[in-house]
Parts: sequence; C-alpha cells; structure tokens
Amino acid sequence: MQLEKHLASFSPPRETILSIGVFDSVHLGHQHLLSYLLRQAQQRNLLSGVITFDRHPQTVLLSQTQLPWLTTLEDRTILLHKLGIELIVVLPFTLSLAQMSVRCFIQLLKKHLKMCSLVIGPDFALGKGRQGDATRLQALGQEMGFTVEVVPPVVLDGIVVSSTAIREALACGDVTRVEKLAGRPFSLISEVVPGAGRGKTLGFPTANLEVKPEQALPEDGIYVTITEINQELLPSVTNIGVRPTFGDGKHTIEVYLLDYQGELYGEKLRINFIDRIRDERRFDSVEELKAQLRKDVEQAQLILAKRIKGE
Repeated sequence: MQLEKHLASFSPPRETILSIGVFDSVHLGHQHLLSYLLRQAQQRNLLSGVITFDRHPQTVLLSQTQLPWLTTLEDRTILLHKLGIELIVVLPFTLSLAQMSVRCFIQLLKKHLKMCSLVIGPDFALGKGRQGDATRLQALGQEMGFTVEVVPPVVLDGIVVSSTAIREALACGDVTRVEKLAGRPFSLISEVVPGAGRGKTLGFPTANLEVKPEQALPEDGIYVTITEINQELLPSVTNIGVRPTFGDGKHTIEVYLLDYQGELYGEKLRINFIDRIRDERRFDSVEELKAQLRKDVEQAQLILAKRIKGE
C-alpha cells in the first residue's frame, strides 16, 4: 500500500499528538486549534504533528469543484513550522485515500506515526462518507487506545473563522477582513515576467506577475500593498484586472513599487495586500489614467502611513 509506505518513512522518535486537515491559510481558527495541540504536547511530552494534503479533498471528491488555494503547500508548511509544529506529514489526497475506512486510517496513524492523541474541530470528519466524525472517533479512541479532543472554533463578528469565509471575503476584495480572519495580510508569491511595458511609458513602471491558475486572487481592482523583495519591504500599489483603458482583455497582476529603481525580471516577489483603493475602470484618455494613478499612489501612502502609526 502506497500510503503505508509513505507514512512508514517518517518514524517519529516518540508518541505523537496530531491534527488532520488542509489548513489552507493557517488562519486564526487553525492557530487556535494548534495552540491547544502544542500546549498538550508540551504538558504530556508528546511530539506535535499535523497531517495535511497536497490538494483540496473536494477537488478529488467533487470533480467539478476547483477550490483555489489561499496559501501554497510550501507556505503552509512554513507557517505550521513557525507555530512550533514539529512533524508535518503531507499526504497525496487520492480516491483510494478518500475511500479508506476510518478504522484502517487510524490504525496506520497509530502504527507508523505513534499517534496517541488526536485534536480536531467540531465539524471535522474523515474517512469514506465522512463517517469519522467526533463521535465516531471518540468511540474508536476508547477501543484502540487514543484520545480525541475537540477544540471549539474561533468566532469573529458572529462568523466562524474558516478558509471558506476568507475565500468569500477575498472574492469581494475585502482584504482588510481577510487579514482580520487570517491574522496576517493575504499574500501572493510570484516571479516577475515581461509585460507590455505600458507602465513605464505612463511614468509608473510595473512588475508583471505570473501566478498559477489554482491560486486564489482578490477581486479585480487597485490595492495598497507591501511588497517583499530580497527580505526588503517596499510600499506598492497593485492592479489586478484586464486594463480596460487599453482594451486588450488580458487578465494581469501588475505591481508598482513606490520609490524603487532597479531591474525586477526573474525576481520572486511576495505581495501583501493591505487595503483596497478602488475598482478597476476604463478612462477616456491616457492623461486621465495618469492623473488617477497619481491619486492612487497618494492614497496608498496615506493608508500605509496610518498603518505604521497604528491608527
């Protein structure tokens, strides 16, 4: 069995306390659950661990569904490690894994990962037909010798913090709400690629980004951003959209770095979205567009200055 071979390759040095999930965004709800897991690991001298997946289970179970990623697998792994998680197991999510019985899956976790405790949220379920809910897992725990601890969700403004709630806010361009739910700004990591060069002729040279189609994006519009390049944080304005003034219809992501001089082709940038300035719209002339871009930059500077002051 491929899954068993994969799990056998980890061989943790002592018993583990685990949580299982996609952990997309590693948002405040995830952080709350994993903080509990880490406290329990320390108190009980257990190894803290997370089992995550290389793709969203829904994209396998519901073939017509393509959930966009909020964070790449690499970013999720980094964020989980930063929280203090010691063991991170990435499983390929396949139909055979989805059809595995709860009992069989738990047996593999106990055998290869030395699981003695499982920490889950109240709506968690695993196994064929999602039969492994909290009640079923607790019954299995009594039988097979492991504990199951259910951690309540985090609720903000009457809404349960979840990856779904973050995707909904992002789709509306509400990046300030995304930051509130995730505990940090939404970010994109991408390499700079050649563009049409129009930004330079307008006096606002931009870096054109290429992102994978499975990457979640904010709603089209103009955003205040902070761009990280070579560990330096720079104020920026980012446009997501089709550049309607020029009418080519191609969807692009363009970043204008304020007060930056230098060549960016081939560089990898992290774009952190701070606030939304306005919708993308068509202008009647290039001069009108340039005047609006100057206003966008001024507004971005004001927003970032207030952020620095903590207002």
